[in-house]
Amino acid sequence: MLGDARASAPLTSQLLSGETVHVLETRGDWLRVVGEDAYEGWMHHGYLSVSTGDEASWRVSLGCIVRDSIGEARPLPLGARLRPEAELLDGAFALAEDLDERFHYGADSIGHAAETLYSGASYLWGGVTPWGCDCSGFVQRIFRLHGATLPRDAWQQALEGIESATKAIDEHLPGDLLFFSDREDRRVTHVGIALSRARMVHSSLTRGGIAIERLDSADPYMARLREQCTGIRRVHRTR
Repeated sequence: MLGDARASAPLTSQLLSGETVHVLETRGDWLRVVGEDAYEGWMHHGYLSVSTGDEASWRVSLGCIVRDSIGEARPLPLGARLRPEAELLDGAFALAEDLDERFHYGADSIGHAAETLYSGASYLWGGVTPWGCDCSGFVQRIFRLHGATLPRDAWQQALEGIESATKAIDEHLPGDLLFFSDREDRRVTHVGIALSRARMVHSSLTRGGIAIERLDSADPYMARLREQCTGIRRVHRTR
């Protein structure tokens, strides 16, 4: 999903295999679309096909390789949907009806998924997968697996849920969202997910990707983040 109708436009977000969009505007081979999270952007028609209407029931990739309908091997990242005819070659998937059991909505489950499923991911502005993600894309996808629908950008996510604390070093539960701002007007620009033992996991350009931090660390970067903290919020389940 790009910021304009041209291949050289900046990446603003990503949609995964099997996710649906509504077309808002066409411009030659380009379409301005809105995704399931209400986020808008431009996509080339080569990335799209006509919806079958049953995509929500498709199997969900946990990181796998499949053979598609034309016999090609195709890797699918965490969260992508597998077409019914796709043959699993490697990795794993979950049935759509089993997501609630596999990713139950609770502090420990969210914290464990956040700490493990994106480990090693590089920072990628607009990215949402373990192949590369930004801070809010990471947060949105972890919560989506657990049945909570969040908007795409960090400042939008900061409007969700209820306030559970005000400072980064306050008491919080795994799965609470910590928000930060490096702007004078305090508009949120960064988000991370709280873990147990006063830790946080986030996708940080400064760290090069996914990193787990001690919230009470004397590291200069963490000291700066503590000063930039705008609050901590707890999100309720929506699935």
